[in-house]
Amino acid sequence: MTSPKLLRSAFYALWFVVVPALLAVVTIWLVKPAVPDPFASGLDRLRFWFHDQPVPVGIVLFTVFEMALYHYRYSLPFAEKVGIGGRQDLPPGLRREFEQAAHLLEESARLQRKNEKAITRHVPSAARKKLEEALGELRASMEATAIDEQEFRGAFERSAELVDKHLGRWRKGELREYVESIGIAVGVALLLRAFVVEAFKIPSGSMLPTLQIQDHIFVNKFLYGPTVPFTKTRLLDRLPPKHGDVIVFEFPDPNPRNERQDFIKRVIALPGDVLTVESGHPIINGWRVPSCNVGTYDFAEGDELLTKRGELFVEYLGEYSYLTIYEEDRFDGRQGPYTVKDGEVWVLGDNRNNSSDSRAWNNNRGGGAPFENIKGRAMFVWMSFGANGGITWDRLLTHVMGKPRLPKEADRALVEGIDKCLATRPPISETTPPPKP
Repeated sequence: MTSPKLLRSAFYALWFVVVPALLAVVTIWLVKPAVPDPFASGLDRLRFWFHDQPVPVGIVLFTVFEMALYHYRYSLPFAEKVGIGGRQDLPPGLRREFEQAAHLLEESARLQRKNEKAITRHVPSAARKKLEEALGELRASMEATAIDEQEFRGAFERSAELVDKHLGRWRKGELREYVESIGIAVGVALLLRAFVVEAFKIPSGSMLPTLQIQDHIFVNKFLYGPTVPFTKTRLLDRLPPKHGDVIVFEFPDPNPRNERQDFIKRVIALPGDVLTVESGHPIINGWRVPSCNVGTYDFAEGDELLTKRGELFVEYLGEYSYLTIYEEDRFDGRQGPYTVKDGEVWVLGDNRNNSSDSRAWNNNRGGGAPFENIKGRAMFVWMSFGANGGITWDRLLTHVMGKPRLPKEADRALVEGIDKCLATRPPISETTPPPKP
């Protein structure tokens, strides 16, 4: 015969693990668009997030569904048969109180066991006897063949009052509960940072105009497979980046004594690709990445007072469209060809003529970012500060992989130029690099 404890464990596994996980998966499947549109707005933009960020969305949905199911645990199918709340014959309205009474019995037993000497010294024997009698009556009412609701509720009320009166000093105080809650919250935050999401600050202008200096972004660490803490080992190592992904990674410095630095760049070439760069424009396996000239762009880099000028392009790579800058009088010649090794990606900054990226590494011989160094993919801007130290409100919640956009003070003609380039975007079949010949 199956034990009640095993049945309850199966019940909890079904309703609070399997069912919320299935509901989260089905919700993502139903909500995500059939044809992803990174430039969608309103409800369609939310639907794109379901497609673009399925893991964080799935975690949120799983948590919401699990909390909702747990709240109604006494009313779920099979709850009565497996004894959720304490026993199978409980009426639905009594299950919550019955469970609270069981917790009270467990807590009082634990307090008396841990503080036996102190309780004997500070609580008179008559009071201890009265407490034990009340707890005994409560236990007997809960174990009775047939539950007498009035008797149970009376015994529960008396026991709760006496436990609070005589054992209250050994119960957790508000300060202790507050400290423990903070500890749990910190622990959860550290776990999330290690496996799911990490904050990152943009330190330079190498990704202008996609990312501005002083943008603070969240990075999805789960997308390419979570890493084992304090190592670079991935639990799922078959989830490499895609062409066009904006990634955060540790700079691949061969000298282990040097301090590790986090870089953020855009993935341009994958293992096996042959990359050539002509004046900042990438050519992958002999195929030039399509682009559209928006116009001349005047911009400031960080808190510098000197305004810079360059040509602004919309570049199309895979499913992504993004902005790139080619600074005036800094157009480089031909660089490469470079062959991307297995287990690494080649990256470029969107500010093509002012970026320390794969072209400049290894004493300008070029190099890739190893998969093991990649921390995750950029998600969205959660905070941004301007040169004057104030919050740049229009940058908040900007989706890094979404529709290309300029700062609000940009020339209106450039904004219209971007919209025109996006309206004439080639189909994905024409923006996907060919395989290595």
